[in-house]
Amino acid sequence: MEVLSAAVLLFLIMDPLGNIPVFLGLLRPLAPRRRLYVLARELLIALAILFVVLFAGQWVLAGLHLRQESISIAGGIVLFLIGVKMIFPTAEGLFGEIPDGEPLIVPMAVPLIAGPSTMAALLLLANQNPERTADWSLALVIAWVGTAAILFSATWLYRLLGARALSALERLMGMLLVALSVQMVLDGVAVYLRSALAAG
Repeated sequence: MEVLSAAVLLFLIMDPLGNIPVFLGLLRPLAPRRRLYVLARELLIALAILFVVLFAGQWVLAGLHLRQESISIAGGIVLFLIGVKMIFPTAEGLFGEIPDGEPLIVPMAVPLIAGPSTMAALLLLANQNPERTADWSLALVIAWVGTAAILFSATWLYRLLGARALSALERLMGMLLVALSVQMVLDGVAVYLRSALAAG
């Protein structure tokens, strides 16, 4: 996978457009300056967590003796479920009930930005090509910058596009994510079948 493709994948999983209404709701009780501070803090926390996953995830997988194809299939299944929820949103939202009060790590940094699916994608990338960690780091930064730009423009985008247009864009992103998740599962199955045939 190329850097741009990986960045697009991570950006789709982070789903900044779909998160705009949730972020606006969480930040609404705060003063305007405080909103910017909290948003910047949560974005940086999420980025730090994702970098830890990217660089330390391989050791975790090695310790658990997990094979590459199992990570690919599991990651694809998680992404598929996230994509389906984006296409058919439920009343409680993508990540369920949101706690009250000023956000600290939960739910803005985790799981809205650095969610399980984003972590699974990074684990998959690092496990498939561990020698390209610098490329995956660049892809993560690109996706994060795009996500941060959209979330910092959340109020303006919400006024410009409205709830209906944002919902339509989120469903489109969900469709793309479902397609990517199916490809990940197929790739994992193909690798498993090749290894099984070679062993047989």
